[in-house]
Amino acid sequence: MNFLARHRIILPVVSLAVLLAATFYMQPRAMSYFGLNLLFNLAVPIALATIAQMMIIMVNDIDLSLGTFVSLAACVTATFLNDTPMLGLLILVALILSYALLGAVIHALELPAIVVTLGMSFVWGGLALFILPSPGGSSPDWLRMLMTVKPPFAPMAVVAAIIIAAVTHLLIIRSGIGTVLRGVGGNARSVERAGWPVIRLKALAYGLAGLFGVLAGMALVGLATSADPNIALRYTLLSIAGVILGGGEFTGGKVSPTGAVIGALTLTLAASFLSFMRLSPDWQIGAQGAILILVLTARLIFSRKGAGA
Repeated sequence: MNFLARHRIILPVVSLAVLLAATFYMQPRAMSYFGLNLLFNLAVPIALATIAQMMIIMVNDIDLSLGTFVSLAACVTATFLNDTPMLGLLILVALILSYALLGAVIHALELPAIVVTLGMSFVWGGLALFILPSPGGSSPDWLRMLMTVKPPFAPMAVVAAIIIAAVTHLLIIRSGIGTVLRGVGGNARSVERAGWPVIRLKALAYGLAGLFGVLAGMALVGLATSADPNIALRYTLLSIAGVILGGGEFTGGKVSPTGAVIGALTLTLAASFLSFMRLSPDWQIGAQGAILILVLTARLIFSRKGAGA
């Protein structure tokens, strides 16, 4: 196994470093506390959504409803959690439990996750519209303060990203249950033969995805100060791209929590970089896709060289 295969974190780190250097070259004033804060302003909700998607990909599934789910969580946060905190909290917990139940049902009935989650995207989207038919609501004061706090040495987005990466690394890579969850993606039958109930493990993975999806919605409202039923629709594709960009793979339980967070930071920075290039917003999504393809191509080339060595 070659060096890059063993240390799949290297390519995401290099990609982020190159993009950051190019951004600083084009806009030197961004090389400051305030500049970094602007560059990575929306990194926290995107990083949380990417971790949520990683939980699903880790067990060989894929979630096409994540964007609408995050939007729904944002709508609940801006309305119920702000006006009646206890009711809002109960709704958010119910959403997490419904995600866990969804994972159990998908496994028990052997349904294709991509189809089920596509269908659920309409359910989450409909509920979001029912709760908040038009943009509005308001962020709870404590949430707004938390998301806009200014740590002494680095912007909140960078500090939060480090914390998210550290916590999820310990949970998924270092802990025993994290190893078993990755084993479900690697070889579910072996895990089952070892005495672990796969249906419960799938439910746990989906439940964790629901938890991070809810946190992403809350973080987004804390930054935007209001909500919209369509506020996070792009997060579905961004989260998938972040996981893959960060060294994850669609099969085999091969994921990297730290890489996923770095992938999310890279995608966030790419949007800022393209804005500095004065590229039309209509072209920015395509350019982000091109950056992703370049990084994945580089990873494939290095992997093949390592396999041939």
